[in-house]
Amino acid sequence: MHIWVDADACPRVIKDILFRAAERVGVRVTLVANQPMNLPPSRLIRAIQVAQGFDVADNEIVKRLEPGDLVITADIPLAAEVIAREAHALNPRGEIYTKDNIRERLNLRDFMDTLRATGVDTGGPATLGARDRQAFANALDGFLARQGCPPAAESLKR
Repeated sequence: MHIWVDADACPRVIKDILFRAAERVGVRVTLVANQPMNLPPSRLIRAIQVAQGFDVADNEIVKRLEPGDLVITADIPLAAEVIAREAHALNPRGEIYTKDNIRERLNLRDFMDTLRATGVDTGGPATLGARDRQAFANALDGFLARQGCPPAAESLKR
């Protein structure tokens, strides 16, 4: 199993949780972004820098992922592609996208895009808070446990 991170918009605190999890349970983590990334020294953590452009990082993740991998993303269309390829998707707020909920998320996203296109100010997502970080850590820990990785909860909560 491999964890792929849609890293351009991923909050630093979420990356830090992933870095600790990689070391704790021995899982590979790759950040994909169109800008250079600062990474801790580790044989398990790496970055791939892609060219600037719409969905270039997303396309690189989809090209490289394998069934059973985990992708960290808040990008719902990317999550839908990941699920279609028999992999898993988790957003930085701790929500696991599934075959059962992805269609609803895509419909809501499209509806909000339509509202924005007509001039309605829909606001943006709320700031990532402590509850969100904990929800992400718990969801990641649960996912890793289901994959047979040793418990990582204590290292994730720091």
